[in-house]
Amino acid sequence: MSYANLPAPSPEQGLSRYMQEIRKFPMLEPEEEYMLAKAWVDHGDKESAHRLVTSHLRLAAKIAMGYRGYGLPTAEVVSEANVGLMQAVKRFDPEKGFRLATYAMWWIRASIQEYILRSWSLVKLGTTAAQKKLFFNLRKAKNRIGAMEEGELRPENVARIAKDLNVTEEDVISMNRRMSGGDASLNAQIKNDGEGAAEWQDWLEDEDADQAAALAERDEYESRQELLIEAMQSLNERERYILTERRLKDEPMTLEDLSQVYDVSRERIRQIEVRAFEKLQKKMRELAADRGLVPAVN
Repeated sequence: MSYANLPAPSPEQGLSRYMQEIRKFPMLEPEEEYMLAKAWVDHGDKESAHRLVTSHLRLAAKIAMGYRGYGLPTAEVVSEANVGLMQAVKRFDPEKGFRLATYAMWWIRASIQEYILRSWSLVKLGTTAAQKKLFFNLRKAKNRIGAMEEGELRPENVARIAKDLNVTEEDVISMNRRMSGGDASLNAQIKNDGEGAAEWQDWLEDEDADQAAALAERDEYESRQELLIEAMQSLNERERYILTERRLKDEPMTLEDLSQVYDVSRERIRQIEVRAFEKLQKKMRELAADRGLVPAVN
């Protein structure tokens, strides 16, 4: 199964063209999906696997759009969603009795979340537990009060979110500004062909989750919000301090400054920083796997 043969979003071509590309792939009827999956599982038929993947690219894009507010390149988020989709197809068992879309959405979300966790230092989060909680819950809080369309939040919405998430209003404003750069509405217009403007949601597959999937998704959000906080506890005091000062501050300390704090060389500080970040990533993956956010691979 090759990722090279799939359409790929890029900043140059834009999402509009990518969405047009993937819409040309037809959706599969249950019987057809089953036969393709059996051909892949039983005979390693790569063409069947390719058809399974391409028929679900719209599902991957739809899920990826839900993560656009994390300040990361949208094209990369969509690409990570496609990686998760390919992993789902690779491991899908058609004899279990459920559709590929139901199974794939877990792998797609897991792949995106892994990407976010790998890239979280680029978002330059604050150092407090409340700010980390805010990072993972701001979008949901905005959606709950109907404020997803707002750029700068209205004062009353800032106050409500701050109260709901137990953070300061300043934290809400700051985090919203950091995250709003990549945010976009699915109701945004992407073209006008003379017969009315099309919206992003017109190009996306509608996969209605059953009650079990909805409950599982809620549990996923609730368990993930403390993941970053817990992972930091796996580091010793020096590692936490160096990683915080080097990766989590808007104005990070220099290696020279930290070398003076601990009376060691700048190279030693750099080594501690790299090792601490690797430990943190590993702990994040372990916690995510334990909580079912990232499927464990045997």
